[in-house]
Amino acid sequence: MEKPNKRPKNILKLDETVVNRIAAGEIIQRPANALKELLENCLDAGSTSIQVTVKDGGLKLMKIQDNGSGINKEDFPIVCERFTTSKLQKFEDLNAIGTFGFRGEALASISHVAHLTIITKTSEMQCAYKCSYHDGKLIGAPKPCAGTQGTQIVVEDLFYNVPTRKNSLKSPSEEHNRIIEVVTRFAVHNASVGFSLKKLNDNGSDVRTSPNSTQEDNIRVLYGHAVAKDLIKLQVEDPGLKVKVNGLISNVDYSGAKFTMLLFINHRLVESTPLKRALDSVYATYLAKGKHPFVYLSIEIAPNCVDVNVHPTKHEVHFLNEDAIIHKIQSSADVLLKAASTSRSFAVQTVIPPISFLDRQQSKVAGAKVYDKQLVRTDSRDQKIDKFLSTTMDSMPSSSSNECSFINQTSMESPEEPVTAVFQQKETEKRTPSEMNRAIQGASDCSDSTMRHRSSVAPGIVERRQFELTSLTQLRENVKKNTDQVLRDTFKDSIFVGCVSEKHCLIQYGTRLYIFRMERVAEEFFYQRFLDEFGNCGVICLSDPPPLYNLALMALDQEENEWRPDDGPKDHLANLASQLLFSKSEMLDDYFSLQINEKRHLVAIPLLLVDYIPDLTQLPSFVLRLASDVEWNVEKDCFDTICRVMARFYRKPNDHEVLNVGSDKDWKWTVEHVLYPAIKASLLPPKTWINDGTILQIADLPDLYKVFERC
Repeated sequence: MEKPNKRPKNILKLDETVVNRIAAGEIIQRPANALKELLENCLDAGSTSIQVTVKDGGLKLMKIQDNGSGINKEDFPIVCERFTTSKLQKFEDLNAIGTFGFRGEALASISHVAHLTIITKTSEMQCAYKCSYHDGKLIGAPKPCAGTQGTQIVVEDLFYNVPTRKNSLKSPSEEHNRIIEVVTRFAVHNASVGFSLKKLNDNGSDVRTSPNSTQEDNIRVLYGHAVAKDLIKLQVEDPGLKVKVNGLISNVDYSGAKFTMLLFINHRLVESTPLKRALDSVYATYLAKGKHPFVYLSIEIAPNCVDVNVHPTKHEVHFLNEDAIIHKIQSSADVLLKAASTSRSFAVQTVIPPISFLDRQQSKVAGAKVYDKQLVRTDSRDQKIDKFLSTTMDSMPSSSSNECSFINQTSMESPEEPVTAVFQQKETEKRTPSEMNRAIQGASDCSDSTMRHRSSVAPGIVERRQFELTSLTQLRENVKKNTDQVLRDTFKDSIFVGCVSEKHCLIQYGTRLYIFRMERVAEEFFYQRFLDEFGNCGVICLSDPPPLYNLALMALDQEENEWRPDDGPKDHLANLASQLLFSKSEMLDDYFSLQINEKRHLVAIPLLLVDYIPDLTQLPSFVLRLASDVEWNVEKDCFDTICRVMARFYRKPNDHEVLNVGSDKDWKWTVEHVLYPAIKASLLPPKTWINDGTILQIADLPDLYKVFERC
């Protein structure tokens, strides 16, 4: 049986509309592709401000407004026709192309799959003109309208005539996220241009950057401080390869869940899988498994070495010496990361026990089983942190009679009876802080001035004075009002673990371990203490009282007080400080037990805690700050600033605090047995400590058990 003779089908020329829609489908794959093309046109026009408004992920509406050069009126009829462009005239121009667009297909493709409207105005036009386009053709004549310098392009009902493409797209929210990603990447690279992106009828903006900012600033705004703080600059230049690279890459402290790479080659937003793979392999050496970096790179290559016409959407380019350039970038990144990996920074979160934690602790059922991870050492006499730390005091030379004389305590029969420290010096002339510290001698010379009672009462009985001052009451109320109760409970029920350094201490609360800044906590404690003991402070007498003038002059010689010649002669400033404090001596003595005699010598300082004497090497700075940092004219501000200056002086105990001759008790003993018990008893921690790093949680027993279980 003979087979039927099959006749070949005739080759037909496609209709122009079909051709245009097929081409449009290649170039405009989704709303984000259309937006990318339009943003590049805005940048080619020299815009410094670009505003994008979208609806339903750009499918219903996409409006782009710029302040660029605009479109000439005579170009209106052909602006949306295919292969009409102002960027090149012949094929050889591609070898030196310096603009984003060059094919003239973006507006043409959009007009074939959406309703397109253009409103534009150049600097030479008297008014703006509005044009509507369909399938690349101008509909009607351009209409004059009001408008500003630049161009506004409105794209409506994208893919209205390509239902298959429209149905294949994901949800509007997903398309909107892709638009955000495109605008964000352009905003980072083009830092001199202000970008904004928002949804229609939405007051807030999804993306907003300022003109004339920097890449670092825009990364901080758009990707967050967590990314921006860990960036390092990458710079590569090789004249032989005709390449120059500038970028910002994350260091070893940053690790993201996915690889974020912003790549611009000759200012085009593109992708490069080989480069991304090469950088990822470098970071794999420094980051944990499953963690990835953040990379922003701007690569400039000679235009004649780049082929930009290799992809319909232009998101890929080819260039000469690609392997060599990638290796150069990879090596430079490796060098930077290796240098940065010598030390690492870890973010510490300020954590305090939540209310739920307190409730859980109080709601435990009696007799319920207690697991090992909930057991806590509560006996402070047990093993201490000092066993594991080499103390700085051990390495210090032992004090001798010609180096340092220690404080000798008077009779301490009752806790209310304060200690007397005597400040002796053979010469009353100008002395150094170390000399002042060495001058501390026995207290028996001044035992009759240990406590000056404020009223005539029986010997040995201290009667507290009450003050009904509005300013004082307001200061005390402010302290109570700003108190954080959870922090208060944390300090109140905590156990002192030990001193990490002179500035940091460890405490334990429940199953949690905290580190806090000792000086900041002590300063706030003494500030509150001065408010509570207002007019009722004890007295620490100084033998051979030092002149205020000498103390102020000594402080001006110290670099920390930042004296400048513009401030005036030191002796004149010291004399003014001495006069001012002497004129306020009656008030300082009555309210704060700061005694100044008629010779303008400092006779005594306040006693707030038994067995506690502040660091006397800071006495010169204390006198200078008391004269310069106090607001003397307003009562409330006066009391507040005096207490602040006093608290700053008292926050650090004397470095060689010894209560009896031959005792080995040092400043650590004072902090643990004198200062911190008082802090536990009465400190009202302010709410600001929650966020400013004053107290930080560094460990939690249940969490540690989880780590050990995984091991």
